[in-house]
Amino acid sequence: MSLQIYNVLTRRKVHFIPLQEGQVRMYVCGPTVYDHAHIGHAKLYVSMDIVVRYLRFKGLRVRYVQNITDVGHLLDTGEDRILKGAARERVEPMEVVERFMRSYFEDMDALNVTRPDISPRASAHILEQIEIARTLVERGYAYEVNGSVYFDVTRWPEYGKLSGRRVQEQEQGARVAVREEKHHPADFALWKKAEPEHILRWPSPWGEGFPGWHIECTAMATKYLGPTFDIHGGGLENIFPHNECEIAQSEVWTGKPFARYWLLTGSLTIEGVKMSKSLGNFVTIKDALLKYRAEAIRFFILSSHYRSPVDYSREALDAAEAGLQRLLGPVALVRERVRAASVGEADPGVLALLDNQRERFNDAMDDDFNAPAALAVLFDLTTEVNKLLGSGGTLTRGTLEAIDGTYQSLGGRVLGIVPDQLHPEANWDMLDGLVKMLIEMRAQARQAKDFGRADEIRDRLNALGVALEDRPEGTTWRFR
Repeated sequence: MSLQIYNVLTRRKVHFIPLQEGQVRMYVCGPTVYDHAHIGHAKLYVSMDIVVRYLRFKGLRVRYVQNITDVGHLLDTGEDRILKGAARERVEPMEVVERFMRSYFEDMDALNVTRPDISPRASAHILEQIEIARTLVERGYAYEVNGSVYFDVTRWPEYGKLSGRRVQEQEQGARVAVREEKHHPADFALWKKAEPEHILRWPSPWGEGFPGWHIECTAMATKYLGPTFDIHGGGLENIFPHNECEIAQSEVWTGKPFARYWLLTGSLTIEGVKMSKSLGNFVTIKDALLKYRAEAIRFFILSSHYRSPVDYSREALDAAEAGLQRLLGPVALVRERVRAASVGEADPGVLALLDNQRERFNDAMDDDFNAPAALAVLFDLTTEVNKLLGSGGTLTRGTLEAIDGTYQSLGGRVLGIVPDQLHPEANWDMLDGLVKMLIEMRAQARQAKDFGRADEIRDRLNALGVALEDRPEGTTWRFR
C-alpha cells in the first residue's frame, strides 16, 4: 500500500507523490513566541512530528521548515502579540521572543518532537516580505493606503479555494478586521503602518512599519523550499484567513502553485470547552509535564487521528498513562531478559510474527498517518509478546532482541513513545521482586483458605495493570 494523504485543498484522500523523487519539502506554521507553549501546540507539533518521522522511516529525505513568528501577529484588538508579551513581562520585545522561543524548544525537546531542519524568524526576513508586497503592488494585486499595504482579494478569483469561503459570502466584520481604508472587508494587510507608539518597525517604500502576519509564511516557505513545495501543515483553526491569504499572495507573486498537499490538524479542547486564559482552563506544556510523562502526553495525542479534535482531561491523560504502561511493561521485561538469555538465533516463527505486525503497522500509517490504528497494532504485538514471555519456554537472545528492535523501530523511531532507555534496570528488578512477594502472600492466603484475601491481592494487582496466571508449575505474572 502506498502512502495516502487527505489533502484539505482537494478535500479527498490521494496518493502522495513528491515533486522530486525521494525528497519531501515540508512547511509548518510555527508558534508566535510571546508566552509559554500550551497543550494545543503539543497537539499540532506532535502530529506534524509523526508525519516527518514516518516519511523519513519510509526512506524519504525530508527538509522540514517551521517558522518562528516574532512580529506581525496581531490580536483582534490590533495589538501585536509580541508587544503585549513585552508589556506583560516589562522587557524589550526581542527579549520576550528569545525567552519564549527557548521555552518552546525546551517543551518540544521534552516531548521528543524532532527539531525542524530550519527555524527561520519573521524579523530576519523583513526585506523578503517588503519585496513581495512591492511586487504585488506593481502588478495591481495590492494597494497602499496611508502607509499600509493591502492585498485586493477581488483581483484573485481563486481566493477561498482552501477554506471554501468565497469573497462574495463574506460580510462586514466576519473574522477579519474591518478598516475604512480597505477597499473590501476581506482585504488583508501585507504591510502595516507603524503608529508612533509601535516599537517593532522597519523602513519601507511606504514609510516605517511592520509586515502582516500572513506574508511572513510566504517569504520563508518559498525562500527555503521554493515557490512550489510538497506539504504545508498547520492547525485547522488557521485555515481562514491565514492559510487562505498565504495561498493568494504566494500564487499571485510566483505565478506557480504554492503547497501541493495541505495537512491540517483538528482542534484541542479542555474537558469539552475551548481553551482560553479568560476561562482559566489554559494548560501549558510545562504544567502538563509536571503531572504526566512526556510519552503519555504523546500517547494521548496519538490516540486520536491528527485530523480529529481531541479533548484534554485528567481522565484522558490517566488512561493514556495506563495504556502507555501496558505497552512499556513488556518492553522492559524483554530488555531485562535479554541480559540473561542464552545466545542463539531468532526463532523463525517469532520473526514471521514480527514481520506481519510491521506490515500491518505500515498499512495503518500509509492510510493518512493513522496513528490510532498503528497504536492498535502495537497492542496486538504486545498481546503476542506477553504470551511468549508467559509461556514458560526459553527465548533466545536473538528472539528477544528482534522483539525489542521492533518496539524501538515502530514505537520509538516512528511514534516516539518507546524510549531507548526506560527506567533504571534496578527498578524493574525491584518490581519483579515485589510482585513475586505478593504472589507468595497470595499463595499463603490460599493455603490458609483465606480466598477473599487471595482474590483481593489478585484484583489489586490487576487494577495496577499486572495480570497473574496460575499454572501447574506455579504462578507467573505479566503486564496486561
